[in-house]
Amino acid sequence: MLRTLMILGAAAALMSGPATAQSIADPSVTSICLDPTGHTVPVTCRSHDASRIAQREDICQCLHGGDQVTVPFCPRGVKPPAEDVAFEHARRSAVVKGSLVGATYAGRPICVESRSNLGGAY
Repeated sequence: MLRTLMILGAAAALMSGPATAQSIADPSVTSICLDPTGHTVPVTCRSHDASRIAQREDICQCLHGGDQVTVPFCPRGVKPPAEDVAFEHARRSAVVKGSLVGATYAGRPICVESRSNLGGAY
């Protein structure tokens, strides 16, 4: 009986672990997928309790390859650096422990456009 309970407990912990680890609780960041050269690969995100007003990403995965990296949204009035080969290499080199928060390129923050800057509600 005790052995069965331990196995069930371990299985429950394994099943709930990835969802908790990939949850994005901070609305100022999102996830991107980077290949080894720093080029972005499409990211797949799922949202729970999301609406057109409250667009929140709960679980993001790199289903098409690449490493999942946390990146901040650009502040209002700030555009992300232009995509080119030099920027892609610098972006890949700037990743520290799976994050680009606080990283800069040519004096500008490495960030992505927020939905509000793209015309959507955020």
